[in-house]
Amino acid sequence: MKKYIIQSLRLTLVLIVLLCIIYPISIALAGKLSNGKGGGEKISKNGKTVGYQLLGQSFTKPEYFWGRPSAVAYNAAGSAGSNKGPSNPDYLKEVQSRIDTLLKYNPGLKKSEIPADMVTASGSGLDPNISEQGAAIQIARIAKTRKISEQKVKDLVAMNTLKPLLGLFGSSSINVLKLNLALDNL
Repeated sequence: MKKYIIQSLRLTLVLIVLLCIIYPISIALAGKLSNGKGGGEKISKNGKTVGYQLLGQSFTKPEYFWGRPSAVAYNAAGSAGSNKGPSNPDYLKEVQSRIDTLLKYNPGLKKSEIPADMVTASGSGLDPNISEQGAAIQIARIAKTRKISEQKVKDLVAMNTLKPLLGLFGSSSINVLKLNLALDNL
């Protein structure tokens, strides 16, 4: 029995060193070597940080592209999805409210044209990207509100579309903050 206790203690010490010292230090070093130096990739405008590459923000004005809804009001400290399932009446009301808002502010839009990412929150509640379809349904509203041609807005969306990794992995997406900053620069 003494043999097994000594083996268990050795294994415990090895795992403590590996998981409590070596692993955290290696992750911290990897972060320091990344683009944001471990503090996240900041997005700046006129030298002032206006957001982060991987954190969504709330845009509600009609002259801006709207992002994906958030279950946590874009609060990074409380990152989480909704615990409500697709048959929950409160969840269905919430989704219907989002659909109604999109239909109200985007005349001519049909309910069947609304992509799921525009009415459902992501798992983290902080998703900064929308799909190409999510941007496309908003182009007419933004062009009309800003009094610019729809083609200019379409071109801007195309320039800010992130293609899948190696053309294979993932789907095309658009960072809403970057797109809205580019829209302000027009």
